[in-house]
Amino acid sequence: MLSKQFLFTKPSLFFFFFFANPSLRRRFSSSRHRYPTNADRRSRPTTIVSPTPYIPIAKCISLLQFCASSKPKLMQIHAFSIRHGVPITDPDMGKHLIFAIVALSAPMGYAHNVFSQIDNPNIFTFNTMIRGYAESENPRPATELYRHMRAFSSVKADTHSYPFLLKALAKLTAVWEGEMVHSVVLRDGFESLVFVQNALLHLYGCFGCVESAHKMFELMPQRDLVAWNTVINGFALNGRPNEALVLFRDMGFEGVEPDGFTMVSMLSACGELGALALGRRAHVYVLKVGLLNSNLHANNALLDLYAKCGSIRDAKKVFNEVSERSVVSWTSLIVGLAINGFGKEALELFKELENEGLVPTEITFVGVLYACSHCGMVNEGFNYFGQMEEKYGIVPRIEHYGCMIDLLGRAGLMKEAYEYIQNMPLKPNAVIWRTLLGACTIHGDLVLGEFVRSRLQQLEPGHSGDYVLLSNLYALESRWSDVQKVRRAMLRQGVRKTPGYSLVELGNRVFEFMMADRSHPQSEEAYAKLAEIASLLRLEGYVPRTANVLADIEEEEKETALSYHSEKIAVAFMLVNTAPRTPIRILKNLRVCVDCHVVFKLISKVYGREIVVRDCTRFHHFGNGSCSCGDYW
Repeated sequence: MLSKQFLFTKPSLFFFFFFANPSLRRRFSSSRHRYPTNADRRSRPTTIVSPTPYIPIAKCISLLQFCASSKPKLMQIHAFSIRHGVPITDPDMGKHLIFAIVALSAPMGYAHNVFSQIDNPNIFTFNTMIRGYAESENPRPATELYRHMRAFSSVKADTHSYPFLLKALAKLTAVWEGEMVHSVVLRDGFESLVFVQNALLHLYGCFGCVESAHKMFELMPQRDLVAWNTVINGFALNGRPNEALVLFRDMGFEGVEPDGFTMVSMLSACGELGALALGRRAHVYVLKVGLLNSNLHANNALLDLYAKCGSIRDAKKVFNEVSERSVVSWTSLIVGLAINGFGKEALELFKELENEGLVPTEITFVGVLYACSHCGMVNEGFNYFGQMEEKYGIVPRIEHYGCMIDLLGRAGLMKEAYEYIQNMPLKPNAVIWRTLLGACTIHGDLVLGEFVRSRLQQLEPGHSGDYVLLSNLYALESRWSDVQKVRRAMLRQGVRKTPGYSLVELGNRVFEFMMADRSHPQSEEAYAKLAEIASLLRLEGYVPRTANVLADIEEEEKETALSYHSEKIAVAFMLVNTAPRTPIRILKNLRVCVDCHVVFKLISKVYGREIVVRDCTRFHHFGNGSCSCGDYW
């Protein structure tokens, strides 16, 4: 066996031994490290090394500061220090070595090995280690090191400790721990510091607690660009795009200039709202300040914006103009084509990605499987699913299995979908079962639907959508007493049905319409236009699909109920307020019904309008009396 002295005097062999020995590597790369206490360090035996001529510590520190520009150079300097007997136990030497390791994103197991040898590490060293873990793929050791520092070290956390620690907790979405650390920050008087406040804003944004983040933001005496960006991004990422846009407007009023990060959040908010005109203005601003030349994130956000607004032509244009396309750029367009109903184009683009030598990601395959699902390509879907692990080594996640259930369910293969769930290697969650319940409703499979609903009751008993789907299943079978039972159960358990709404953009504003909505100042004109539409469509042979009104009421009442759906009011409003031939874009939070689908096809023919409807599952592009979905949705 090689002696320690031999290894330490031959640095290249030392590092070969360290990185080639699996058990030793595992020991220092484990996510649960044991950090030595001061008592451990005092009891540690001294290793006597026969060094070559002594080199001052200052020399090695200087080398680390000015020469450690890459991982190989860092390791050479470390080997040089070992060979010349420079003690790693020295706090100054250890501090600079760990800083270089973290700055170069070297393995944190390596940093931990050095850290465990330092006598009495100072707060700078602790902070560097916490920062390194916070920026790594596994941030959990950052919290463990913080607890170790508080319990066993005389060192106290300072102003720089908390931003790194809060970043780690945000990545872990550790809500309880985050709130505990916030209380410590308050107790120690660090909350007034801007960079600590910004870290707290980011923390609550990642937790989805945007109200808490906004409250903190409003109380901040000084708000820098980072604070504005953090709270705007928090609203944008948590399904609150309206608030994000309001904050962006307020930011301009206060004279704060947006940067690339701001514009990415802004574009994301516009995409969520389907606010294409506002998104175009943001695009002009991004071009004006030259962000597209240097910011790949801004390019990808633009691509995503146009895809989410149903403007695939613009999305393709942005994609073609990007000089250096990352796999994210390809994935954004693949997903965009898929959700807009251009499944075959999405799959062709995926083949181009492969031909370019790029490696698809997990999200890329979500887009590919989605394309297969919404185009009814069952065999192709299973083929691509198999390629994930066989060709690319990507282990399918629950989202991919959800796509497969959706693929089978939309094709009406209910038995196969259920058996697929039973044989999944992962435990099916509520989303998986809910996908199957939705398919049961579409294809009228009441027996399986009742069974699936019982499973969902165990997983998420208070989800309103499950009650609605089961109620719709009973209504399809005219089992009105069971419909009433479901509704009484909802009332008893305090479950409220999600109201349907439709959004349209006109000028600088986004307008919202509910079913039978008369709150808008132009309601009278919109309802007059609805009456005109009904007359013209009857001449085209339109007959209301009253079978889709899932209520025990008279036929005439069913026709009236159908005519006042929110998306119909929205399209009438846009016909009144826009010039002929202008495209109409509508965002709806629920699945578009069969009757509205028929009506929009006819309106696109009679009025010569392109109508783009984005519902909760996909886009429908209506034109010349047909829809891009091919009536398969």
